[in-house]
Amino acid sequence: MAKTMKRANGTGAITKVSGRRRKPYQAMVTLGWDDNGKQIRKSLGYFETHDKAVIALANYHENPYDITGGKATFSDVYEKWSAQKYPAISQSNVHAYQAAYKRCVFLYQKRFKDIGIDDLQYVVDTADCNYPTLKKIKSLLSQLYVYAVPRKLTDRDYSDAVNIEKFKDKNPNKRNRDAFTANQIEKIKTLDQTEVAMTVLMLIYSGMRISEFLNLKKEDCHLNEHYIDVIASKTDNGIRKVPIADKTMAYWQHFFAKSGNEYLVYMDEAVYMYARPRI
Repeated sequence: MAKTMKRANGTGAITKVSGRRRKPYQAMVTLGWDDNGKQIRKSLGYFETHDKAVIALANYHENPYDITGGKATFSDVYEKWSAQKYPAISQSNVHAYQAAYKRCVFLYQKRFKDIGIDDLQYVVDTADCNYPTLKKIKSLLSQLYVYAVPRKLTDRDYSDAVNIEKFKDKNPNKRNRDAFTANQIEKIKTLDQTEVAMTVLMLIYSGMRISEFLNLKKEDCHLNEHYIDVIASKTDNGIRKVPIADKTMAYWQHFFAKSGNEYLVYMDEAVYMYARPRI
């Protein structure tokens, strides 16, 4: 017959199960009370000694976890993790994790404890996204396991085994930076009396982004010294000095002389630069 060891009300109980067992001590926690005022209990597990059962109960009360987590789906774990995580991180990181989660739809309704390495790898293999996004997906998976394992929602962390390195040199969203062939550039040169052609050639030979070009001020254009200071860019590495090609110097001089304000190109006149000439 099992022997129950008394503890303070609401703190659970430790029961020694009769018979010869390797782990005879069962720790029980109180989840609440029924309509008759009787405690609703759930087992934390069986332990070799009474002291280990006491420690398990103490750990649970210090950091309660969902002991019914065997039924928790991937989406359940994500919702619990995100409710705890998102208030503590930046909005940009929240958006990145939300985007990564959307790539995991294959896992949404799977019980978290039943998810294996093949399931995780399938998500990565079929994501069809660039390497930085895959890194965020793997980071999300890793953090979900960090949340789930100590809460007994699963027994093992498989996220470290997910292989994203094979996609390191693949980027389905990579833009073709060789947008113009040599023949096309020559055709553009025949149109160099138009400002559209001028700006296209200025961008091609300088390698500047359109946004960098539009943010250029005349004080940043050192035409006599044949270079430009890019002081506003998408990345820190974009802050740089850009040489002016001899082939395009006349175009830079044209816009510099024409500009009626501090910018090299009037913003209201720059819209045409988004229209690529048909060649």
